[in-house]
Amino acid sequence: MIVPWKEIAPETLDSLIKEFVLREGTDYGDVEISLQDKIDQIKWQLQQGTAVIVYSELHESIDIKVSHDAKLL
Repeated sequence: MIVPWKEIAPETLDSLIKEFVLREGTDYGDVEISLQDKIDQIKWQLQQGTAVIVYSELHESIDIKVSHDAKLL
């Protein structure tokens, strides 16, 4: 189930994005990107609709997916 990012409290959304960024790793090539910049990039993707927040009732988990990947769920 896709959860609209606008319906999530700002503090909760920030925590969710931070956890996602930290879980996904830090290999971004030759240029180091700050944690805040990574968080801002994910927020921008959510705002643009290129990423979505997905809740799995089966696994009782939440994740961030590229929007075309989320449609396959």
